[in-house]
This record gives sequence, C-alpha cells and structure tokens, in this order.
Amino acid sequence: MPQYENPWTIPNMLSMTRIGLAPVLGYLIIEEDFNVALGVFALAGLTDLLDGFIARNWASQKSALGSALDPLADKILISILYISLTYADLIPVPLTYMIISRDVMLIAAVFYVRYQTLPTPRTLSKYFNPCYATARLKPTFISKVNTAVQLILVAASLAAPVFNYADSIYLQILWCCTAFTTAASAYSYYHYGRKTVQVIKGR
Repeated sequence: MPQYENPWTIPNMLSMTRIGLAPVLGYLIIEEDFNVALGVFALAGLTDLLDGFIARNWASQKSALGSALDPLADKILISILYISLTYADLIPVPLTYMIISRDVMLIAAVFYVRYQTLPTPRTLSKYFNPCYATARLKPTFISKVNTAVQLILVAASLAAPVFNYADSIYLQILWCCTAFTTAASAYSYYHYGRKTVQVIKGR
C-alpha cells in the first residue's frame, strides 16, 4: 500500500501559489507591463526559496507530493514565462521550443511513474489522490543548475525593456548557456532514469 500523507503543508501551498502567479505573469508580459511583472516574478521566486527552505528544515513539512509539486510549479511558471517572453520578442522561438519540449517529456514521465508505482487495483480516484504517496522524485544536479539558469534568463529578459538593454550581447550569451543546460538536463534524466525515482513502501 502507498504511504498516506497530509498534502496541506506550507511548502505545497507555496508551490500552488507559484502556479497561480504564472498566468498573472504571462498576462503582464503580454500587456508589456514589465515593471509590475518584475515585482510579481520576485514574489514567485520568494515562494520558491521559502518552500525549499521550509521542507529542508522541518521534517513535518516534507512530503513526497512536494517533491513532485515543487518542480511541477517551476515548469509551469517557466513555460508560461518563456512563451509570453517569446511573444514579446524578448526570447527566441527555438529556445522556448526546446525548453517546453523538455518539460512536456518530463511531466509525461512523472505521470507514467505515478501509474507504475500505484498499487493495484489502479483507479482514477486513487491516481489523483494527493494524499497517497507512491514515489519521491530526486532532481539531478544539472537539472537544478538548469532551472537556476532559466530563471536568471527570465529575470534578465524582464528587466531588459525596463533598463533598455534588449539588444545586449550578454543576453544572447545567456540564451546559449540556457540552451546548453537544458539539453544537458534532458540527457541527465535520460541517462540516470530510475535513479531519480525513489519508490515509497507503505507503512
């Protein structure tokens, strides 16, 4: 049987807040309200820092759901940010396509792992019940680096029209760095595969 846990932890609520802020950021960017978008992005970044800090320092706040929800929130936020920044001509289309493609494959893998680790009989209610923890996800080191680089590029791109450096060579270098870490991260998940998943035994 899977392990039963409380999904209503502070880190999980912070991750949900980050997911909720994602479409708000997308709207602000499309409307070219970059000053406010920078502030909302800073708030989203604060929720990311806080949920990780709390989960690491309070055992009662750590959960298997959080190990999947935190990176999922990051991927939703990053996907919406990159699509909207590409719409605003601040990030090139090929880079956004690469990032979205990697994230779609990773999310699909998470759903597959959930299905594989769910005890039989497998039902929809059991599958989507966040209280039943079946696996804990462990991101690779390069994946953590990639998320940081992607967010740095977002911050730099949001600030570019505010501080008038949209044509800077440094932004283009950052595009290349982001493309490299995204490709390296995708390969690391392909190479290490099962090592990034820890199946939870029932108690």
